[in-house]
Amino acid sequence: MNVEWKSCVKIGVSAFLLYLCITYWPSFAGLISALSGAAMPLMIGCVAAYIINILMSFYEKHYFPRAKSAKLVKSRRPVCMLAAFVTLVVLIMLVAKLVIPELISCVELLTSQIPGAVGSLVKWLENRGIVPENIPAALSGIDWKARMEQMLGILTTGVGNVMGTAVNAVSSLFSLAVTALLALIFSIYCLLGKERLGSQFDRLMKRYMKTGLYSKIKYLLFVMNECFHKYIVGQCTEAVILGTLCTMGMLILRIPYAAMTGAVIAFTALIPVAGAYIGAAVGAFMIMTVSPVKAVVFLIFLVILQQVEGNMIYPHVVGSSLGLPAIWVLAAVTVGGGMMGILGMLLSVPLAAVLYRLLREDVNRGLDKEAVDL
Repeated sequence: MNVEWKSCVKIGVSAFLLYLCITYWPSFAGLISALSGAAMPLMIGCVAAYIINILMSFYEKHYFPRAKSAKLVKSRRPVCMLAAFVTLVVLIMLVAKLVIPELISCVELLTSQIPGAVGSLVKWLENRGIVPENIPAALSGIDWKARMEQMLGILTTGVGNVMGTAVNAVSSLFSLAVTALLALIFSIYCLLGKERLGSQFDRLMKRYMKTGLYSKIKYLLFVMNECFHKYIVGQCTEAVILGTLCTMGMLILRIPYAAMTGAVIAFTALIPVAGAYIGAAVGAFMIMTVSPVKAVVFLIFLVILQQVEGNMIYPHVVGSSLGLPAIWVLAAVTVGGGMMGILGMLLSVPLAAVLYRLLREDVNRGLDKEAVDL
């Protein structure tokens, strides 16, 4: 067997690097953490550019598609990119305007009702002799409104060095603003030159990869892009439909907080499987502050709406575009949520769809090959 010196050098260098990583793992992990932190604005910009590109591509298809004027063709990219950003900002502002005022009013109503509810509970316990007589008397003598104001004051002012807390808050806010600004600038550059960046990345892979590996990686990226694109478009469309139907149904049934609850339901519908339960819990809690009966009516209505949406609307909007069975969706959401929380729930389904599709194609390819051999 002939052993080339280049192969020996590569193996030796790889083994030495692995030894360094194991020996100096804390320092190596710190270096990786520092690099990932420094590159965080770029990663956020790439994610934002990918999401915005879906909307921008839609606008580009409808922005004078048959135009022959050079000015119109040249203006297509910046105009459509600006329209995509404006659309997202308007949607965020609309959701905030629907949710935040209603949430504030709900908290104010809840805080005003707690003292009366505690007094009623104490009287009910005292009449039935469930607790000793001195405990209801002590509870009745507490000024609950003053206690709640005191607790809110502690939460807002903080405990300890107020100046240090303020400095840390300002520093964190400034860092967040710089990160968001850099991510926005990087996403704009990515969107303006996406074709050029894609061509450069393709040329790099061709130059430094073997033909077989290049083809596999390119197909993997194609499958990932297709699954993520279908997932984002399908989930957003389904969320808008579900939120609209929820708001209309609540208005017809005269259930309070219709617009806010519909916005919350639409937002949580982006989370597979668990989103419906989160939205139902938040909406029921808000409505219960006004009327417990209407909260029960809301839950019954939402269960019926979820059944109609899951069996009639969702298959037509999203359908089986991802090609992922329901049991694997549940497994992906469970594992992703356990590892990375809500972000893991959002990413786990398209990633599981990519893995499922690749495994299915590889298994079918192997079975077809065995059938030919037989």
